[in-house]
Amino acid sequence: MDLKDYAAQDATGLAALVKAGEVSGAELADCANRAIDAVNGTINAVIRRLDPPVAGDDAGPFAGVPFLVKDLVLAVGGIPQMMGTRMLAEGGFVPPVDSELFTRFRKAGLNTIGITATPEFGFNATTEAVLNGPTRNPYNTERSPGGSSGGSAAAVAAGIVPVAHANDGGGSIRIPAASCGLVGLKPSRGRIPFGPYYGMPLLGMANEFVVTRTVRDCAALLDAVSGPDIGATLGIAPPAMPYAGAIAADTRPLKVALVRHWPKAPAVEPQIDEALSRTARLFEANGHMVEEAAPDYDVDAFNRANFAAWMSFLAVGLNGVSAAMGREPGPDTVEAVTLACARAGNRLTAMDIEDVFMVMNTVSRSIGAFLTQYDVILMPVLKRTPLPLGYLNQNDPDLDAQGWYDRLFDAVPFTAPFNMTGLPAITVPAGMHDAMPVPIQMAAGMGREDVLLQLAHDLERQQPWRDIRPGVFAG
Repeated sequence: MDLKDYAAQDATGLAALVKAGEVSGAELADCANRAIDAVNGTINAVIRRLDPPVAGDDAGPFAGVPFLVKDLVLAVGGIPQMMGTRMLAEGGFVPPVDSELFTRFRKAGLNTIGITATPEFGFNATTEAVLNGPTRNPYNTERSPGGSSGGSAAAVAAGIVPVAHANDGGGSIRIPAASCGLVGLKPSRGRIPFGPYYGMPLLGMANEFVVTRTVRDCAALLDAVSGPDIGATLGIAPPAMPYAGAIAADTRPLKVALVRHWPKAPAVEPQIDEALSRTARLFEANGHMVEEAAPDYDVDAFNRANFAAWMSFLAVGLNGVSAAMGREPGPDTVEAVTLACARAGNRLTAMDIEDVFMVMNTVSRSIGAFLTQYDVILMPVLKRTPLPLGYLNQNDPDLDAQGWYDRLFDAVPFTAPFNMTGLPAITVPAGMHDAMPVPIQMAAGMGREDVLLQLAHDLERQQPWRDIRPGVFAG
């Protein structure tokens, strides 16, 4: 298959070609590897190839479609996981069995050809781990593809694969998708399985899914992998109808809250504000009611709790890796900020963690009450165009844990509230500025991924972003 034809297709299109017998999964894997050869030397998104690939089920809806897995959380049995840290550079953590989610990816037919880059332990909004070096944005290689799923987003945007695994504890699906002109859905808490290795990672704030180029891929993959697994500590009601069908249905008139100023968040750049206005006008033209409004919650309490959640998560992760490897963390094996954050996490008490859950409850009640008045929140996902490489340096010895937290969440202030509340949120492209994608974010009530996917599909039809190609593209 010609690489140009391959890279032009989304996962649904490639799966249809396989089903029709026009191309085989082996041929598509060859295309994906040729695409890696063509662009990965420039963007540094794929850190390891799997040869042979981990094959998916031939009967799955995405049979033969090439796929990449982020080097964090999701386990592929027998494949070493490095988590972006030099602490695991000598062999890595080798999970004995697949994560349940990866089992479902395989059952869906996805053919896993490689592993993508992540920042150390995923605690960054860029992807520049010392272990692997910087991953670059295919639209502008001096800028970041976002993080922590930056390797996956850069690979999808550059045409290596049409879909790749991603996860999101504070925006790590939505920030890279936004930075690379992709669709990035963080599903509702409990929608995606975490077993058997995790129950409620990051105290329930984390989630897993994918980044895609099209809404139809996002919807069909959510159908393929969602639902609780055996022994899950969280669960959620299934959708009223399959998501792939929901996006084809007419969208009922909705009440949309346009948020230009999120509580205590910095102002956005003009092109972001204009993208919000443009999207609001499209919504109104489609029969929805839009009015400017914003939820009100205790932002200081949110930051206190979010800080404690992240620091404890870092501490547990680093302590576990240290015990497994029999190595003490230090500046030669762990980035300076990671070490500072883990030390802060080790100083936390059980009362600090109980406070996190109390704040999660109050913030969730506040934003949940706001969403009884509105169906959807339309708001920024980034405050500016994608960050220049080096702006968020996780190996900066001059930053302590609080300094890092403040710098990180000032750079990306609009995503983490939906991790704390567990509400679904999606980002889609909404235009271009200075040859870079300009995104917007939408959030909805618990379990209402269908509403977000319907709106995203409507926007996609009116402004077809899949036809926009970055400067670094395999096709």
